[in-house]
Amino acid sequence: MKKILMLVSLSAVWCCTGCTKEEEKKEEAVRYQVTSPLVSDTTITKEYVSQIQAIRHIEMRAQQRGYIQNIFVDEGQYVHQGQMMFQIMPKLYEAELQKAQAEANFANIEYQNTKKLADNKIVAPNELSMANAKLDKAKAEVSLAQTHLGFTKIKAPFSGIMDHFHVRQGSLVDEGDLLTTLSDNSRMWVYFNVPEAEYLDYRTKAQSGDLTNVHLLMANNQLFPFSGKVETIEADFNNETGNIAFRATFPNPKGLLRHGETGTVQMTLPLKHALIIPQKATFEVLEKKYVYVVDKDNVIRSREITVAAEMPHIFVVRSGLTKNDKILLEGLRQVKENEKIQYKFEQPAAVIAHLSLYAE
Repeated sequence: MKKILMLVSLSAVWCCTGCTKEEEKKEEAVRYQVTSPLVSDTTITKEYVSQIQAIRHIEMRAQQRGYIQNIFVDEGQYVHQGQMMFQIMPKLYEAELQKAQAEANFANIEYQNTKKLADNKIVAPNELSMANAKLDKAKAEVSLAQTHLGFTKIKAPFSGIMDHFHVRQGSLVDEGDLLTTLSDNSRMWVYFNVPEAEYLDYRTKAQSGDLTNVHLLMANNQLFPFSGKVETIEADFNNETGNIAFRATFPNPKGLLRHGETGTVQMTLPLKHALIIPQKATFEVLEKKYVYVVDKDNVIRSREITVAAEMPHIFVVRSGLTKNDKILLEGLRQVKENEKIQYKFEQPAAVIAHLSLYAE
């Protein structure tokens, strides 16, 4: 009987010991990691969809009516300023010039004869004035005919790259008909739209003079090798989108960029005393971001935050948190609102460093 009682007692002790160990393990299992926002100076990169345009992009149009007699260039060719591009058949305009020159010669002879008579006081001075006016008119007609003839030779107004032809050799063109387009791609204008809040941040921080430099991510996800400079901001916001247009100028010495391309402008902005938290400490409800904040009684409560910028593994918080708040770092799906928890506090710098993140 004593042996049986001893065995029962030992079993009870073992059971109690096992229960105690299970409770300790349970308590250890529900110790959550908690941290605070890291206050640090850093930089963020904003990206904006952009349209790329040549610094000069014009339409080449016919200034005279006639047949295209010659085309001296090819589509996509680089042409130099003053280079001949198109020739409109000049015969009609050459004939008009010869006619105008003949009339000018006749008027000149008539003027010279009238002048001799006027010098000898045979005719009145008014006759000489009329002959002189007739000569001036004839000279103006010559100048006009020369201008019309010059319009038959269409030359490049500046150096650039031609687009495709809208006419072919032998085509009949009217005055104003489109022949081709010409782009000066030595420098490129890149247009992108900036929201109002980010525009205000830019203007506030732009006094340092470093914020005018931007980079361009091309359509193939390769970074354009030359940086650009923000030179112009439009005067008015678009009331429908709440954006304002920026224009950055990029050098294009190798001609890689072409008119009409698209890309992504990357603008780097410095942030002083930014509040940084890990992305994994947040959750979303109806497209709004929240964190669990631990109060002084170790009770967790959800709180909405506003994100100023997103970077790999972290968020920069614009509002909703202070540097002294404690936020739940892990186990967000395992807790409930107003639940009291046990936690272990992790230093913010160590948490961020563990994310392998660079921050200035």
